[in-house]
Amino acid sequence: MRFSDAFLDEIRNRLPITQVVGEHVQWDKRKSQPGKGDMWACCPFHGEKSPSFHADDRRGRYHCFGCGASGDHFRFLTEKTGMSFPEAVEMLAGRAGVPMPARDEQAERRAEARRSLHDVMELATTYFVEALAHNVGARARGYLLERGVSGAMQQRFRIGFAPDSRNGLKEFLAANGVSLNEMIATGLVVHGEDIAVPYDRFRNRLMFPITDFRGRAIAFGGRALSADVAAKYLNSPETELFHKRQTLYNGQAARQAGYDGKPLVVVEGYLDVIAAVAAGFEGAVAPLGTALTEDHLNLLWRMTDIPALCFDGDSAGLRAAERSIDIALPMLKPGKSIRIVTLPGGLDPDDLIRQQGRQAFADLIAGGQSLADAVWSIETAGGIPEAPEQRAALEARLRDRAGRIADVSVRRHYSQAFDEKISSLFISTRGQYQGRGRGGGFDGRRAGGSRGNPRMMVSDTLRNSRLLKGGPAPDVIPREAVILVSLVNHPELAQSRLEALAELDFQSVSARRVLAALLDIVVVHPDLGPNGVAEALIARGHGPVLEKMRNVLARQGVWQAETETAQSDAETGLRHALALHYKSVQLNKELKAAELALGEDLSENAFERLRDIQNQISSVDGTEALIEGFGSLSGRATRSL
Repeated sequence: MRFSDAFLDEIRNRLPITQVVGEHVQWDKRKSQPGKGDMWACCPFHGEKSPSFHADDRRGRYHCFGCGASGDHFRFLTEKTGMSFPEAVEMLAGRAGVPMPARDEQAERRAEARRSLHDVMELATTYFVEALAHNVGARARGYLLERGVSGAMQQRFRIGFAPDSRNGLKEFLAANGVSLNEMIATGLVVHGEDIAVPYDRFRNRLMFPITDFRGRAIAFGGRALSADVAAKYLNSPETELFHKRQTLYNGQAARQAGYDGKPLVVVEGYLDVIAAVAAGFEGAVAPLGTALTEDHLNLLWRMTDIPALCFDGDSAGLRAAERSIDIALPMLKPGKSIRIVTLPGGLDPDDLIRQQGRQAFADLIAGGQSLADAVWSIETAGGIPEAPEQRAALEARLRDRAGRIADVSVRRHYSQAFDEKISSLFISTRGQYQGRGRGGGFDGRRAGGSRGNPRMMVSDTLRNSRLLKGGPAPDVIPREAVILVSLVNHPELAQSRLEALAELDFQSVSARRVLAALLDIVVVHPDLGPNGVAEALIARGHGPVLEKMRNVLARQGVWQAETETAQSDAETGLRHALALHYKSVQLNKELKAAELALGEDLSENAFERLRDIQNQISSVDGTEALIEGFGSLSGRATRSL
């Protein structure tokens, strides 16, 4: 009886091979890793004292490094116990709970026909390989030389050439006993009611055999060598052997690479795969004549948990990336995801490796975006929204993305991750930045692993203190202007105190807005100089208030915040302005407390306390900084703030 591949695979998938083999060997406790299905023992097929027999559940295979014995579940039982193959299948099917199939003579005939079709494809592969080596293949060999495909890679991938002939392959196959129906069934000839004589499908093309996961040729991809051909690449049609949605170029070798813990990288074309493999990336694969499908993704996840998908940096590549993300999101499972790798503009992996070397490609793969970050990048590609309704729209889009994920646990964590990103954009998060104190730099670590965008929130205390003074807060407060202009003209001073700046309570509404935008700019673009920061603020609509601040400081003769001021003097002026600001904020808090106390206790002591605090606030507002030596590095004698 002939058993289908699907039936046998179902048994293999349900039964760990270590369970089958374990009944006949004693596992070595020192070398074996039961949790990973990676087990070692002394070989049951030859006498030995040290364990060299290995069984691997991930691959469903056993192998002895001593005698070379190797195989799957069924092979082990037939070799070890003397069972026939059908007996081994029947026994393991019972253990796995897989019902034995009823005999289907028609299915058996189809299986026999498929075996014959594999033989036809092998003959065709041989024909194309020999043609490439012949004089007729000189131009194709020259093309491969130009593309840097070595002889070793040509042999490994069995690259060939289809001569510019309508009947060359057809006559070769016929001479080897292949019927016309078999040629049609494998897609090697073009036929139809309006075609009197079938002819070779592939002509004057470089030929890439496409194999299944057992290494058998099932289809071909052909690259045209003439510029006037409509289709640059032509693949075999769907056949009994070839289903493009369930096939990956170089899938067999990539599966082994995935089992070995090597990265699995999805690229676009045959030559990209070959260039990547030649550079040491054994896990490179490509879909065939179609965009990435759900079937492809399931194949990839059988090989590795998080494959890397490479896309061109142009608009077409970005659209392809988004399509792949849309496919992947609903299918995510715990531990199963994808990474998105964006290639430099105008370069594919083949070009990148040839021009910049292996390490450049390795760096790109290592720096690929997680799926969550890729979704975030797509949704914020047009810029970070400022208006509340635009922020609400962004939040709704992200929630919709997360809602597409079928797995409840993964969906919950994506929703949480997106909420954290939104919070880091629109809410001032205490402790989000790591400062290093005076002279230090930005540590770069942010809560939630995402870039922050602090937004200032007005405290009730400060709001109430303005009400006590009566009237609206002024548009420009000199002390706040000193702080902001100093940071604009010396943005490096912001890096060492981001956390403190993010928590500042400014009295002026416009100052709060400028500070929020300023922190956003210096966090995302830490290398911008004064001109760049100022231009970015102007672009966000803060130019008029920034100009007012500069004018106020110029009228008061405050030069310490100017661009040409030495950084040491600018930092001293900033520290003093911040000290006065903190003192003012603290006094206003005390003022609020005194107001509340006076409301509960109309005593003379309570009133005196309130008046004393008000006097201190007035004193702080009029205080001048007289710091010894201030301004010496800038050549200034003025010491007033």
